[in-house]
Amino acid sequence: MADKKTVKFIVTRQDSPDSAPYTEEFEVPYRPNMNVISALMEVQRNPVNAGGTKTTPVCWESNCLEEVCGACSMVINGKPRQACSALIDKLEQPVRVAPMTTFPVVRDLVINRERMFSALKRVKAWIPIDGTYDLGPGPRMAESKRQWAYELSKCMTCGVCLESCPNVNDKTTFIGPAAISQVRLFNAHPTGEMNAEERLETLMEDGGIEGCGNSQNCVRSCPKGIPLTTSIAAMNRDTTKHLFKKWLGV
Repeated sequence: MADKKTVKFIVTRQDSPDSAPYTEEFEVPYRPNMNVISALMEVQRNPVNAGGTKTTPVCWESNCLEEVCGACSMVINGKPRQACSALIDKLEQPVRVAPMTTFPVVRDLVINRERMFSALKRVKAWIPIDGTYDLGPGPRMAESKRQWAYELSKCMTCGVCLESCPNVNDKTTFIGPAAISQVRLFNAHPTGEMNAEERLETLMEDGGIEGCGNSQNCVRSCPKGIPLTTSIAAMNRDTTKHLFKKWLGV
């Protein structure tokens, strides 16, 4: 009987945040329509490397498995993307899997996304309301504005745009394209615009919008197709207008 088809994986692993990374090879049984997550689950069920040595299961993060939560971001064959939507049949083999390098590694493919969430906190990426009593229905957003705002709301904080951006690294404080785009989203909201100037002020600080080098890698890599460069251009315009208003005392 012919040998069953297998898929070869080369996984970059790291036992702890302070330990050195290393690679380990695995061969998992092939199934039609399998993705990278299902392959990692096979390794988890049978943690034996390609050399036949029993090892520790590979650690990774995942949740929705339908490219909505953004948890399973990793570098697959040199490209940051979602592991749940990375189909084995469409990947060059051996499949090389590694953690994203923009964020500190916790273990194996698990990363610490604190940098991204801290950036969202800096720009107050939320609608501040008093929930102690019913304020009634808020103002309606114009349909023309709602349509493009919905595209910005698709952001799943996966971190792929930060991984692709050459200006986001351990030597800069650049908040990255995701946070800038969220400023545009929340400043467009009828209630969120009450804090619009505060968000623009944050973008004008060190590590804000001036850190963008306009490489446009972010918009090319975004798995949700969010027009990130359009948002960056819009925020460039808004921060410039805000600066002139401050100078003129308007």
